[in-house]
Amino acid sequence: MNGIIYARVSTKKEEQETSLERQVEVLQNWAKELTCPIVEVVVEQYSGYDLNRPGLYQVLDLLKQKKASKLFVQDDTRLGRGEAKLALIHQIGKLGCQIFSFQQGKELELDAGESTVLHIIAKVEELQRRMMNQKISWGMQRAVREKGYNPAKNLRNRGAGGREKKEIPIEQIVALKQKDLTYEEISATLKGFGYTVSRATVHRRYKEWEQEYMMALEEEEKQNHD
Repeated sequence: MNGIIYARVSTKKEEQETSLERQVEVLQNWAKELTCPIVEVVVEQYSGYDLNRPGLYQVLDLLKQKKASKLFVQDDTRLGRGEAKLALIHQIGKLGCQIFSFQQGKELELDAGESTVLHIIAKVEELQRRMMNQKISWGMQRAVREKGYNPAKNLRNRGAGGREKKEIPIEQIVALKQKDLTYEEISATLKGFGYTVSRATVHRRYKEWEQEYMMALEEEEKQNHD
């Protein structure tokens, strides 16, 4: 398992730059003792209350790419301060990464109050996911009931030249679009459900469904006139 070193100071004073060097040196030696290869060393000079940090984004990108599963810091305040720290720790945990604090000499342990806050955040996110799933389900039921939409027609892996299409839930795309979400927002929502799909793919699939739906309405109208 690979690791990342993250070192931060809040100002650009000369003594702070020296502190950065010390943090990196200490963490490199510690990672070596733990026989954990370091794939990236990230250092930056930003306030701990600021979440808009280039180095922070770099760390999160590396974790999303599964380049590392351990993050080494001098202490939890290097990650951030106040709410920013808890938000970051929560995101890192969701990416399956362990945080190791040199100050504690082990995997980071938060105090009881902070642990409770993170537990509440996780529960709220779980509730939001359930509510979103329920809303999508209601939207689909309404589309089927009121407009005669048949999602089964769109769930086949039909692609040009025998190439399989990505298995993505067209019914969810339709339901979210009916709630006036943009294609970008729909893409982000589906990614939250585990579907890797771009904005362009969402747009294309919705337009395909829209075309099939209009054709079905025209056919139904013809049959009614006949």
